Amino acid sequence: MNLNQFRNMFPDERACRRYLEKVVWPSGRVCPHCGALKSWLIQCESSRPGLYECGECSGQFTVTTKTPMHSTKLPLRTWLMGMYFMVTSSKGVSSVVLARWLGVNQKTAWKIGHAIRAMMTVHAESIGLLSGVVELDEKYLGGKPRFRQGVIHPRGKGTKKVCVHVAVSRKGSVRADVVHGDSYAVLAPHVKRVVAPSAQVMTDQLQSYRAIGKAFACHESVNHGIKEFARGAVHVNTAESFNAILERAKQGVFHFVSRRHISRYLSEIAFRWNNRDPVEKKRNGLSKIMMQSKPLMEQFENLLKHAVGTQLRRTIYGGITQPQPLFGG
Repeated sequence: MNLNQFRNMFPDERACRRYLEKVVWPSGRVCPHCGALKSWLIQCESSRPGLYECGECSGQFTVTTKTPMHSTKLPLRTWLMGMYFMVTSSKGVSSVVLARWLGVNQKTAWKIGHAIRAMMTVHAESIGLLSGVVELDEKYLGGKPRFRQGVIHPRGKGTKKVCVHVAVSRKGSVRADVVHGDSYAVLAPHVKRVVAPSAQVMTDQLQSYRAIGKAFACHESVNHGIKEFARGAVHVNTAESFNAILERAKQGVFHFVSRRHISRYLSEIAFRWNNRDPVEKKRNGLSKIMMQSKPLMEQFENLLKHAVGTQLRRTIYGGITQPQPLFGG
């Protein structure tokens, strides 16, 4: 779906609100305060459109209550346009560019971006254990240190760069999470949390993986130290492809990523990776399986079904707090 088609689909606020209510409440309205299913529309001259009252707790709510759009002063169309640009971009959109496209200031665009990433984070956490052939790799994210004559800087390990662990199933799903190093004590519980015991694990020669691999059905590794990057079906090229996307997004789009918010940026990139389907394409008489993005509205449904319960709040320092629990839990 191109941009003009998207704009025609959502010409005004009423169309946007109807769509959000359909996707956020697919089985009927649910009170975000108590979870009750009984509510009614408040119809009076002073009430805003789409305002409901719960039949159990008497709390008032709209489709944006306790979502990243909670108490927003922006048009719903602006939020949907922001989602469109972030979902359809290949490497992400900086807040400066997003502000120009949406017609808002940079701080507002920054908040919109992180609000959408909050929903993407919940989507990433909703993915079950990775199964089948799963590739494991780690990536150190951070800028190059300032040049100093005669000083050789380490590339990753041993620096203050952020360590990101990547687990990619060759079936299509990925999990990318910030970890505190690549030791066995750190990686073992994390890998067991995201990878099914029945998985066939592929890694490089990192020492921690030798012990971690014993917890899974099969463990194979390649030795990059002797320039061995693939041995038949044994490789970690898929994981390294995802790492390359991380690096391109960091260097080419965001330039600087705060340690406090890096997990949300990882969730954004993982969301686009996870919302793809294998498609057979023919070229020069040969068939090849390619990964293609899911239809746009299907991606929107995958994103918005995690909206309720991911409310964000501004901090006194100008940042944002973590999502609040659902139903006041």
